[in-house]
Amino acid sequence: MVDIHSHILWGMDDGSRSLEMSVAMLEMAASTGTTDIVATPHADKDYEYQPDLIAERRAELQALLGDKIRIHTGCDFHLKYDNIAEAILDPRKYSINGLGWVLVEFSDMMIFPNTEEIFARMQHAGMGIIVTHPERNWLLRKDIDRLQRWVDSGAYLQVTGGSLLGTFGSDPRKFSEDLMARGLVHFLASDAHDLDRRPTRLDQVRILVAERYGEEYAEALLTTHPKAVIEGRALHPGALEPPAKAKSWFQFWR
Repeated sequence: MVDIHSHILWGMDDGSRSLEMSVAMLEMAASTGTTDIVATPHADKDYEYQPDLIAERRAELQALLGDKIRIHTGCDFHLKYDNIAEAILDPRKYSINGLGWVLVEFSDMMIFPNTEEIFARMQHAGMGIIVTHPERNWLLRKDIDRLQRWVDSGAYLQVTGGSLLGTFGSDPRKFSEDLMARGLVHFLASDAHDLDRRPTRLDQVRILVAERYGEEYAEALLTTHPKAVIEGRALHPGALEPPAKAKSWFQFWR
């Protein structure tokens, strides 16, 4: 499996608190079937985005873990004015492996009314937009049709695996299922912050998705699609065929 969203770099944000914890989180991921993981520290008003330090800590962890797991870098990009302006000037800066895909996180206080225009500007600059954990944002849960419009205009959605498992409560779980039913989920990721409540393991949600929606669906959301992201490859835009009707996932690739 390939995990495109995690907070495994120690001391960068509200995720890992120490080098030892980072190593333990990575060992947990590797032992439960994750082959690649993207370190995505927050880039918001509370945490400074430090690309050089991110690269340094990734290299240190990779040296310690060896070939157990491959570590990549990106960020949890908060949609705010300064970030947007910088990203448009330098699309590689905030993207995963510098290859164009950006994880976009929304505030739970406000959603910009011109979000679709912002997305269009970012896409025009060469970025692929992945909206992170919409199921955990109460403002986004209020309007699934807005998420549908974003997907129709070329954005993609990433749901947290723990949401489908009920880790974040019944509302995120139910909304995740509604998104799945519409084919609006393109990625599942851990959004790991620690070893307990928000761990790096994805094996449990993979089992659930395979049993409920089919093996091909699980493979697509947890391996095929996220692998394209870390390699900087394109995905076909728009909603996926709902899982109850899905036949072959090869049709979704260019």
